[in-house]
Amino acid sequence: MPIELKIPEAGESVTEIEIGAWLKNVGDHIEKDEAVVSLESDKATMDLSAPQSGTLTQVLKQKGELAKVGEVIGYLEKNGEGGKPAATPVPKEKPKAETKPEEKSEPPQEAAPKPEKKEDTRPKIIHAGKETVEPAAKPEPPNEDRAEITQPAEVEDIGTPEERAVQPDRPEEVVRMSRLRRTMAKRLVDAQHQAALLTTFNEVDMGAVMALRKEHGEAFQKKYNARLGFMSFFVKACIDALKQFPVLNAEVRGDDIVYHNYFDIGIAIGGGKGLVVPVLRSAESLSFAEIEITIADLANRAKANTLKVEELQGGTFTITNGGIYGSMLSTPIVNPPQSGILGLHAIQDRPVAREGNVVIRPMMFIALTYDHRIVDGREAVSCLKRIKDVIENPSRMLIEI
Repeated sequence: MPIELKIPEAGESVTEIEIGAWLKNVGDHIEKDEAVVSLESDKATMDLSAPQSGTLTQVLKQKGELAKVGEVIGYLEKNGEGGKPAATPVPKEKPKAETKPEEKSEPPQEAAPKPEKKEDTRPKIIHAGKETVEPAAKPEPPNEDRAEITQPAEVEDIGTPEERAVQPDRPEEVVRMSRLRRTMAKRLVDAQHQAALLTTFNEVDMGAVMALRKEHGEAFQKKYNARLGFMSFFVKACIDALKQFPVLNAEVRGDDIVYHNYFDIGIAIGGGKGLVVPVLRSAESLSFAEIEITIADLANRAKANTLKVEELQGGTFTITNGGIYGSMLSTPIVNPPQSGILGLHAIQDRPVAREGNVVIRPMMFIALTYDHRIVDGREAVSCLKRIKDVIENPSRMLIEI
């Protein structure tokens, strides 16, 4: 009895899936729950696992083709029932009969008769009943100016773009964008066109947070088996600031502003197939340890392309950290329909003024991009300033002042 490989449900609004790479070949033995093929939807990349152990006997959809939810894209056979399919014999070419040299040569063609002596072979023109001979065309006198313009000796003809692409010394590789990448690109362009985006900047002294991590990091690691990172501090600081400036935790819905009385914080993560933004649900109720453990789990599964679609949906505010790649400053793009996103950057020792003295401090630039349709500049600047103050004085998060 064949075992069907069906496209699973991939979210409420997802009806079609693009087939990614087949991870197994026809004839391969596959264990139960082992990944067989990768699937790409508008919102996530996932792997389709084998429902039972068996041998892959048939593939119905190839990479890049579309399949509907519930559609069968391949078959397995239980061990002992199907086995490897018989290889399709490749027809052998019939040996070509040897031909003798004289058989290969074409029969000689009759030579065209030569004109008789003094016979005029120029085309004749009949005009007014008289036959005349067309005069030979006179060579056009050279135009030195035109030749210099149309055929400059110093310019090399490198051909059309298509011709250049096939030149061996100018190799190119054409790779089709994944469905997830195409959807993400469209959403980012839509965000630029549909929202009035503006970015405000500030800088944060990371000394206090770094001191806390140094003091409590080892004990935190032992107790929770998780690293105490910077992200949990910024999640807490953002929630603190968003409570004071709720319009940055809101969205535009038609002619209305929808204020969210909960904080689902999206964390931008570079996954195996591109940028994804899994969401920390009700982050206001999570402890430092719960935030760090959840983010670590989401990051690992993003790299393995095993995030669930529902983990990528929603979100009321987003944090992205370009600093892990060395970025010093950037203008992040709002993740629609949200109205704000915080960008973090690299920490660098810089000279700053403290109580009339120049000192070296670990500084980070932070950026807040916001939708100016509903967020005023005063609110955006004040929100970012509150994030700065909380990070520089982390005890404020505990006593909420």
